[in-house]
Amino acid sequence: MHNMPEVGQRAPDFEGIDQHGRRIRLRDFLGKKVALYFYPKDDTPGCTKQACSLRDGYARLQAAGIVVLGVSADDASSHRRFAEKYGLPFSLIADPEANICRAYGVWGERTLYGRKFMGIQRTTFLIDEAGLVYAIIRRPKVAQHVDEVLQGFGVQ
Repeated sequence: MHNMPEVGQRAPDFEGIDQHGRRIRLRDFLGKKVALYFYPKDDTPGCTKQACSLRDGYARLQAAGIVVLGVSADDASSHRRFAEKYGLPFSLIADPEANICRAYGVWGERTLYGRKFMGIQRTTFLIDEAGLVYAIIRRPKVAQHVDEVLQGFGVQ
């Protein structure tokens, strides 16, 4: 498991393809607040609740100048189906090799129903306009995630 970047450190830059086939690079969002959220799997119950919280509060996030980027190890076509099914208005970045996940220290051993496997620890990084980690939300509350992001950035 790589080390997670700490608050105050530069957020690791990355490049990936989203559900629309667009190339997304973190450095392109300098000057904006970014909520970079890592989630285990498209279209699973917790991940769907989390994505729908961000979708339902998207206007509030936009008003606060916050860009939402989701990352999981699913491929772009899986992301496209997930985003279309739930009308998700933000980029979901495909990370099938888990390179972005490793750079952020969220890829590691998980246990589900007694089975151990490698997967993503649900974590959200709030990144400020200078590209620094502003706050880290570990184990987000999926149904209230939009409020956690706004509060994390000090926006009500």
